Amino acid sequence: MRILTVFLACILQPVIALAVDGTALLAQVDRNMTPDSFEMYRKLINIEPDGTRKEFVLYTAKKGRESMAALFLSPPTDEGRTTLRVGENMWLFIPDVGKPLRITSLTSVVGGIFNNSDIMRLEFSVEYNVDAVEEQEDAYILSLKAKDMSVAYDKLKMRVDKKTVLPVTIEAYAASGLLIKTLHYKKIKDYGDGIVRPSVMETDSPLWVGYKAVMLFGEIRRRDFPDEVFTLNFMPSIKEVR
Repeated sequence: MRILTVFLACILQPVIALAVDGTALLAQVDRNMTPDSFEMYRKLINIEPDGTRKEFVLYTAKKGRESMAALFLSPPTDEGRTTLRVGENMWLFIPDVGKPLRITSLTSVVGGIFNNSDIMRLEFSVEYNVDAVEEQEDAYILSLKAKDMSVAYDKLKMRVDKKTVLPVTIEAYAASGLLIKTLHYKKIKDYGDGIVRPSVMETDSPLWVGYKAVMLFGEIRRRDFPDEVFTLNFMPSIKEVR
């Protein structure tokens, strides 16, 4: 019996040693996608079935794992609007209104397929736990489960490239199992200072047949910000930090 036990231990040990740590892998994806604190410029494009396009340009600042603020630079109808996310809480400031308004992760400040969760994404490991990891020849498939009901998507299925440890596609599901949308990450770009990540994210959805949304990431730079930038009182003044 003792000999059998030792034999089984010798067989099983390499399997255990080679098991992928899903939590560590997801954390590495987060670090590869964005620095801990940074500023960036990006363009959001909504494309309708008839080819009509509406474009938005945003300046975005992020600090740590809990705070993000963004300023709309265009179009003129949205210029000066700002958004703020602190943990699970999100706000929109419209200059003509004069005070921050609460918004939710499932609604959208730009309309179209992108919701506020897509636009104000902090880090995946902040919102999701890893349920399972499947290892394939050239990729890992991460099955992610939302930590609580405030998260826009109940489950994510993330395909991660083994070589770059960056997402290739993410399928987003409702609690019912309904596929809400698929995110496609493309065109890896070297932004300098060790930031190498996809520069394009395209989104399609079976709920928005014929519609498409694209996010183009321009400059991304490491930068620290004072805590006051990520407060309700500072929302009208975010343009001052550019």
